[in-house]
Amino acid sequence: MRKTMMLAAIVLLLPAAPVRAAGDAGSPAPPRVATNPDYETGKKAVESHDYKAALESFNRALAKEPDSADIHNYLGYSWRKSGNLDMAFKHYHEALKIDPKHKAAHEYIGEAYLMVNDLPRAERHLAQLDQICFFSCEEYRELKAAIEAYKRRR
Repeated sequence: MRKTMMLAAIVLLLPAAPVRAAGDAGSPAPPRVATNPDYETGKKAVESHDYKAALESFNRALAKEPDSADIHNYLGYSWRKSGNLDMAFKHYHEALKIDPKHKAAHEYIGEAYLMVNDLPRAERHLAQLDQICFFSCEEYRELKAAIEAYKRRR
């Protein structure tokens, strides 16, 4: 009886073995999708404030992954920093169409709306971030600070 109780206690302390689907002969996890090198190059260009190079890299990345909200967001960011707000809005909207909860796209499009003096739309994106972020997130705090700074300048 004592041995049975000890064995039961040991079994309870052991981590559970993974459950396999019927017919699964222990195949490994699916291979991880390789990172798009043009996307990575574009991110480095953004970090260096080389938006022309970033646009070139992200456009190549987009040709490989046309439904990537992250790539559209970075294209929007790069266009905005390059001064082309029409293209920035186009890509931010596409990013949000693909992923309506894309936090960075909401932040950046809100900042772009402030650049064209459209405070109500910027505030709508802040409200959306407030809904998306369970607790305050960096994107919410950044856009909120940008809106407050905008209001102080007015």
